[in-house]
Amino acid sequence: MGVAYSVGEVDHLYTFFVQWSPNIYRKRNNKSSSEKDMATKKTVSNSKASKKWEIITVKDSKRRLSLCSSVDSEAEEYQEEDDALPVLSDHSQLLDDHHLLKLAAHMPPRTRGYRWHLVYSTAIHGSSLKTLYRNMAGLDSPVLLVIKDVQKKVFGAFSSDPFKVSKYCYGTGETFLFSFNPDFQQYRWSGENSYFVSGNLESLQIGGGGDGFALWLDADLYHGASFSCPTFKNAPLSTHEDFIIQDVEVWTVQS
Repeated sequence: MGVAYSVGEVDHLYTFFVQWSPNIYRKRNNKSSSEKDMATKKTVSNSKASKKWEIITVKDSKRRLSLCSSVDSEAEEYQEEDDALPVLSDHSQLLDDHHLLKLAAHMPPRTRGYRWHLVYSTAIHGSSLKTLYRNMAGLDSPVLLVIKDVQKKVFGAFSSDPFKVSKYCYGTGETFLFSFNPDFQQYRWSGENSYFVSGNLESLQIGGGGDGFALWLDADLYHGASFSCPTFKNAPLSTHEDFIIQDVEVWTVQS
């Protein structure tokens, strides 16, 4: 049979037990208080964290991602173009930034990041193939030949070796032709033959093996010609197969 106690009696009993065994009952009481404090702190922390959340729609999310992507891509594109623009040792009469960006992007990796040095210019050195050869004597680096004809067409060739007088063809598969007509066109080595470059005192020839050279210049750097040839499978570089030269520049890329 159970015993019933009033509320007052229960309080008296609890006070008695606390006084009789304080270590047991006070610890339990303190533990429950600390648990309450921890629960309170957790609630406050969660309420603070909840304030940091922001509800957005799927449409807004896509718009924000689109904006971030466009800004990042524009910055990367600007950085790439800025990095690709080579530094010239002298002002070019034939190449503007558009030409430089296109050419630099298609030149061999080993040439990138180096200053371009002007080796020969008809505006400075006069129109002479002999002078062109002489200015490259002792040079051991690739060269870029740039031509502008009287029709204002810009074209030329990148040669893995500097131009020189030789009985035999020289160069490697890095050699290529280019033209701005007005869009940039590049003609790489086809692999069909190795008639890259040959030169004598009467003319400079690039590409061959067919009915004509891909690029031919006379001793006075006045007359030129450009035909399709097996070495590069190219189209004629100028508007006409035979053309009159207005200016010539040769640049070398070296550290």
